[in-house]
Amino acid sequence: MTEKKTAPGGPARTIDSHLVETLGEIATRLDLSEIEVAQGDLRIRVARQIGLQAAVPIATVATAVPAASGRAAPAPQAPTNFANHPGTVKSPMVGTAYLRPAPESPRFVELGDQVKAGDKLLLIEAMKTFNEIVAPRAGVVTAFLVEDSQPVEFGQPLVVIE
Repeated sequence: MTEKKTAPGGPARTIDSHLVETLGEIATRLDLSEIEVAQGDLRIRVARQIGLQAAVPIATVATAVPAASGRAAPAPQAPTNFANHPGTVKSPMVGTAYLRPAPESPRFVELGDQVKAGDKLLLIEAMKTFNEIVAPRAGVVTAFLVEDSQPVEFGQPLVVIE
C-alpha cells in the first residue's frame, strides 16, 4: 500500500508504507523515540510515544533528618506518584543521566544531603554535551528516581527534594 503526497508546486511523490513500517521497527528495536530519513525533497519522520514507567525510588532516607529547631523531623513518606510531587526535579531533555562526574568519583549529592537552589544534582548527556541539572530550590534529597548511566526521557522524574 502506498500513499501519494503532492509537494506544493511539484509532482506527486509515492510514500512506501513498507518503508514507514520498517522505520518504526528500527525505532522500536533500538529504543528510539523518533527516526527520520530524507531523500531529495522527500522526508519521512516516524515518532513513537514512549510512556513514562511508574517511578520507584531507588532508595529513600530511612532516618529522620534533624530540623533547624533541633527536633527530629518526621521521616519522609514516599509518595505514590512522583510526577506530581512538588519536590520532583524532572528531566528537561532526552539523554543519559549521570549521578557522578566520573565513574570513580562520588555522587554530586547523596540521599539525605541538604541542597540549596543552584547546587548541581546530576548531569544529562545529550548529543555529546553534558548538561548540569541543578536544584531548583533548597531542601533535602529524599529520593533518586534514576540510576547512574540510565537513559532518561523529557519530563521524566529524576530526584525528589523536600
